[in-house]
Amino acid sequence: MRYDDSSPPPESGPSANPDRHWFTRRSTLVVGIAALAPACLAGWVLTQALSGAGSDESRPRPAPQPAGHATVSPGQRDAKPGSTPSDSPGTPAAAPLPAPAKGPLTGKTVVVDPGHNTGNFQHTDEIDQQVDIGTNRKECDTTGTTTNSGYMEAEFTMDVSKRLRTALEAQGAKVVLTHETGARAWGPCITERARIGNDAKADAVVSVHADGVSSGSRGFHVILPAKVRSGAADTAKIVEPSRELGERIAGNFARTTGSEPANYLGGGTGLVVRDDLGGLNLSTRPKVFIECGNMRDAKDAAKLTSPEWRQKAAQGIADGIVGFLGG
Repeated sequence: MRYDDSSPPPESGPSANPDRHWFTRRSTLVVGIAALAPACLAGWVLTQALSGAGSDESRPRPAPQPAGHATVSPGQRDAKPGSTPSDSPGTPAAAPLPAPAKGPLTGKTVVVDPGHNTGNFQHTDEIDQQVDIGTNRKECDTTGTTTNSGYMEAEFTMDVSKRLRTALEAQGAKVVLTHETGARAWGPCITERARIGNDAKADAVVSVHADGVSSGSRGFHVILPAKVRSGAADTAKIVEPSRELGERIAGNFARTTGSEPANYLGGGTGLVVRDDLGGLNLSTRPKVFIECGNMRDAKDAAKLTSPEWRQKAAQGIADGIVGFLGG
C-alpha cells in the first residue's frame, strides 16, 4: 500500500506500527539536537574568548629571555659554564687557549739552561760518567757549589731561570728550560743540555750559573765559546753571534743588578772565552754561560740569596737577550 503525503495514516493510536512510532521519536530527538547545536557552539566560542583559549598564554611557554637573546639549542642549553656550546649535547668543547703574549720576541725561541740539579749530590756515580765534548772527555754533570750557609747553586740557577722565563715570555718569546724542578733525579748531562738547544733551533741559549771560588773574588762574568772544531764540536758559526749575545747580557746585567764585572778574571770586561765546556762546544746555536756572582764570597752571597736581587738578575739577562734578538 502506498501513502500520499495528504493521506492520513491508517492507524494513529498506541497500537500503531512500532517502527513508525520509533521513527517519530527519533525524528523529534534529531530536531531537538539540531536546535541545541548552535546554542552550544555559541557558548563554547564565548567561553574560549573569555578564557583566552587559542592564545599563547593558554599553552606552556619557555621562560622569558632577555632582549636580544637568541634561541638556545638543546646542546647549548646543556653546556657547562665555561664551555663552548655545541650542537651535540654531552660533547665537551675544548677550552680556548690563552693567546700568547705579543712583543719584540714574538716568533723567537730561547732555551734557558739552569745549571746543575739539586739531586746531583745524591747521584754522583751517574753524573761522574764521562762524555765526549769534542775537545776531550769530562763528567756528564757536576754538583755545583753552595754558599757557606748551604744555599745550593742548583737552587739559585733554577729560581733565576724561572724568573727569566717569565720575563722572556712577557716579551713574546717561546722559552724552553732544559729541565724543571723535580722533573728528573739528576742531570741532564752537558751533552743533552746542548742537544736541547740545538733541537729547539733556539735563537739564543743561556746557561745560568754562580761561581764557587775563594772569598774576596767577587762579581759576575759571561763565558763565550772559543772557536773549536774537533770531533762533534764545531763552533765556527756561533762564535761571533755568541759574543754579541754575551756583550748584550753583560751590559744589561751590570746596569740592572748594580753588580761589577768579576775582579778575578776577564780583565774587568766581564767576558771570558773558554773551549773546555761541553755545553758551548757542542752547541750549534748562539750560546753563553753567565756566572752571576761568587757564592763563596759573603758580599756576593748576600745578593745571590736575595729574591729581590734574583729578580733583577733575571731581568738583566732578559734585557740582554731582547737587545741581541733585535727587540
